[in-house]
Amino acid sequence: MHRWSQLFVPTLREAPADAEVASHKFLLRSGYIRQLSAGVYSYLFLGQRSLNKIMAIVRQEMDKIGQEFFLPALLPRDLLEESGRWTIFGDNLFRLKDRKGADACLGMTHEEVVTSIARNELRSYKQLPQIWYQIQTKFRDEPRPKSGLLRVRQFTMKDAYSFDIDAAGLDQSYRKHDQTYRAIFTRCGLSFIVVEADSGMMGGSGSQEFMVYTEAGEDLIASCAKCGYAANIEKATSRLAPVEDLAPTGDGKPERIHTPGKAAIADIVAFLNMLPQHDIKALAYMALGKDGAWKPVAVFLRGDHSVNEAKLLAVTGARELRYMGTEELETWFKGPAGYLGPVGLQNVAPSQDAPVLGRSFSTGRPLEPHEMRSSAVAVAFAKSGELVTVLDKALESRTNLVAGANELDYHFRNVTPGRDFTPTVTADVRDAVEGEGCPNCDAPIKIGKAVEIGHIFKLGYRYSESMGARVLDANGKEVMPTMGCYGIGIERILSSAIEQSNDANGFWLPPAIAPFDVVVTVTNIADAALLSAGEQVARDLEAGGFDVLLDDRDERAGVKFKDADLIGIPYRINVGKKTAEGLVELVTRATAGDRSATRDLPLGEVADSLRALLTRP
Repeated sequence: MHRWSQLFVPTLREAPADAEVASHKFLLRSGYIRQLSAGVYSYLFLGQRSLNKIMAIVRQEMDKIGQEFFLPALLPRDLLEESGRWTIFGDNLFRLKDRKGADACLGMTHEEVVTSIARNELRSYKQLPQIWYQIQTKFRDEPRPKSGLLRVRQFTMKDAYSFDIDAAGLDQSYRKHDQTYRAIFTRCGLSFIVVEADSGMMGGSGSQEFMVYTEAGEDLIASCAKCGYAANIEKATSRLAPVEDLAPTGDGKPERIHTPGKAAIADIVAFLNMLPQHDIKALAYMALGKDGAWKPVAVFLRGDHSVNEAKLLAVTGARELRYMGTEELETWFKGPAGYLGPVGLQNVAPSQDAPVLGRSFSTGRPLEPHEMRSSAVAVAFAKSGELVTVLDKALESRTNLVAGANELDYHFRNVTPGRDFTPTVTADVRDAVEGEGCPNCDAPIKIGKAVEIGHIFKLGYRYSESMGARVLDANGKEVMPTMGCYGIGIERILSSAIEQSNDANGFWLPPAIAPFDVVVTVTNIADAALLSAGEQVARDLEAGGFDVLLDDRDERAGVKFKDADLIGIPYRINVGKKTAEGLVELVTRATAGDRSATRDLPLGEVADSLRALLTRP
């Protein structure tokens, strides 16, 4: 057993003023962590015990499907140059030079490292599949660290990587990780949801996130209670109610109308007595291409919709977006903000060059079907410096819309996509909105905040191609292995558990990840009989296989009770006056305010009673 009187557990009565979310407040107040600098924390005794338990669960489950590695945190520049991510990661990387002036960085993730091992060591399909994982410290130069351990600069990640001979093998590795992640998070006692997600800077095709709903979350999740559909807002789609189009005016062709001072959508809607659904909203961006050059992109969507920039990045294949400035608007639209529209623009037309669309720019390799999603725009970027136009799918097949005329105080009406302008690409680039129809069953979707605790990706050939990993297939032909990567945020599991289970007095963790299963609180250590009874209860529990903390401090009972409620231990045994009758109190922390959750137990039955409550892995 551990004696509280001999431990370092620096509890605080109040949280620091800059702690905003529950997990940050309670991690500090309970003495789990202390901040060293922005986004960098020391894990103290209680915090490290919980993290060790989380890592043990992760390791036990991952050992069923993979092999544990431990990879360097210090990565050379040339390795990330091969994949292109030395540039793509931008300011997110902690960069440094060694004494000889060679560039290096602290690892954010390790796709390049495992791919370099694979290309040097794997020779044949007979060596596949492979699943390698590690539990390692990672570094990200987060510009705005916040929310305690939810957004930090140094963190612990379980990252895994799979190598397979073909897409069917990758699907199997992906399914294994999906099942393993569900087992891990279930054992950690979390209530989680699995959602479709965007692959972002990791590259590749399909991915899904494991999320925990909490107001502390910075991700938005769209979900359907009826059919179980769930997706990150960056990926979510929805069904829209039908919209009746406006009747045409005049000859039905685009009609230029004077709209003085009607730059805002609300103003033009009121002026023409129509709905926002009849308006074409225009947004003008400059997109940073993978070649390092900024390219013009115009997005057209319904007047009541907003652009989802993650979707737009995926469609265009760009690394970064920013709004056009005044001079750029003049260059590409010949008109001012508030009056932008698609009619008459010199935009890039859709490419009909199927062979080019179907091959990699770098190697000429035929693309997999899942890699084709943004190829049209990517080819347009590569071929031309003209304006790329993106039409949101919600405007597809619509007629007689109102749009800016690219001229101050003027709009067009009777604008019909496909007739009056041809976009470079038509794609879903809007935010789904709560109450819209589920894409699967049409029931209303809900939008809620959530924290990501795990993410799995089908990388495909993203790294094996760029870094030259090859193996021989069954026919002796040299082919690229296909890859997947799979991450879990260790500290995020702890923070999410606290976010899910807390009250005004503190928090309680699931027994599997709590620093101790039970705290035995001796109400008055000056009473030798109470202290002796408390020590005996603690020994009995320890003999029964429980992690036990004995509170033998010379403090008032009220202080001990408050500390016990604060520090996340799910059960408490109070050894007090009733000991003379051969009884102690068992308190279940999750309902500590409810007296029905406190019950008396005979001294000799404490371990058996607690065992009946605890489900141990």
